[in-house]
Amino acid sequence: MTGDAVPVAAAPHVAIIGAEYVREFIRPRAVRMAHGDDVHFPRDVLTEAAARGLTGLLVPRAYGGTDAGHVAFATFIEAVARECASSAVILDVHISVATEPIVLFGDDAQKQRYLPLLASGQWLGAFALTEPGSGSDAAALRTTATRSGDTYTLRGTKAFITNAGAADLYIVMARTSDAPGARSISAFLVEAGTPGVKPQAPLHKMGLRGSWTAELVLDDVVVPVQNMLAAEGQGFRVAMSALDSGRIGISAQATGIAQGALDAAVAHPDSHAYTTTLADMDALTAASRALYHHAAAMCDAGEPFTPQAAAAKLFATDAAMQVTHAAAELCAPDSQREDHPAAIRLRDAKACQIYEGTNQVQRIVLARHLLA
Repeated sequence: MTGDAVPVAAAPHVAIIGAEYVREFIRPRAVRMAHGDDVHFPRDVLTEAAARGLTGLLVPRAYGGTDAGHVAFATFIEAVARECASSAVILDVHISVATEPIVLFGDDAQKQRYLPLLASGQWLGAFALTEPGSGSDAAALRTTATRSGDTYTLRGTKAFITNAGAADLYIVMARTSDAPGARSISAFLVEAGTPGVKPQAPLHKMGLRGSWTAELVLDDVVVPVQNMLAAEGQGFRVAMSALDSGRIGISAQATGIAQGALDAAVAHPDSHAYTTTLADMDALTAASRALYHHAAAMCDAGEPFTPQAAAAKLFATDAAMQVTHAAAELCAPDSQREDHPAAIRLRDAKACQIYEGTNQVQRIVLARHLLA
């Protein structure tokens, strides 16, 4: 198998332009990105991709996007992650969960205002669902949105938000009534410049150090009623739809990380004696690629794809951990260095099992589908 294979269904121009972007821009800075920078967010990851027409892959042409579809999007994310997983997650979140919900649930005014800014890379997006006390149980979130006339006031804290502190627009989930569970959750479009939007300092993470992840404090943030995304009480539906699609991107990211680790192992002379291990690593990576491609193709065809996305996310992220761990062993003792490509990818892979729904959650999703 070869990691350079591109699904036939992927938009050819996206694959070509994406490969150029990775070769010319991402690869030369990948090691530096892996070290991270808490002071300067790598905004040029977005702006350079935007200059090549790669930030509006899921946005209709009428709003400045390319409408390339999920196969093309996921193939692009894999290509970026193969060299730099930090860059991949910045782009993945922006293109997918921080933009696509507006495509699917926004009214015309919201689409006209925000989609051209996001598709063009002028604005960076973020998705704010997780909270300190409600990680996997998203329906238990406690952030509130209280209506007064034509505005809502948001109060609460979000946790582990990718792009927080650099984003220009947040899709925020908040509780709009006292009803229990998911029924009272609504979604809001919150501009970063709104008073009371207070992103905290970026976290020091084990991996993905080149991307910013932080808490987001909402301190009496007033937004107009017009900034509610979908109807009141429909926020959980918005979130779950976003996560279904987002899991395709994370599956692709994990596949790219695995492929990068395999590249490092193959390049290490001492690993060539372990042909069966290399073969297993390649098979796991190829299977991951096939699974995310299948889920993405179903999504593009307008077919239900929730279990397929869950299966792809579960398998690809677990496989990435297996492949990166094997690469670190095959590349020893060099892989003890913090900046060794196998070490970087081993650290990066772990987060993929956690965000966009932990793998335990994916197992629950799949079991429910089987027993329905």
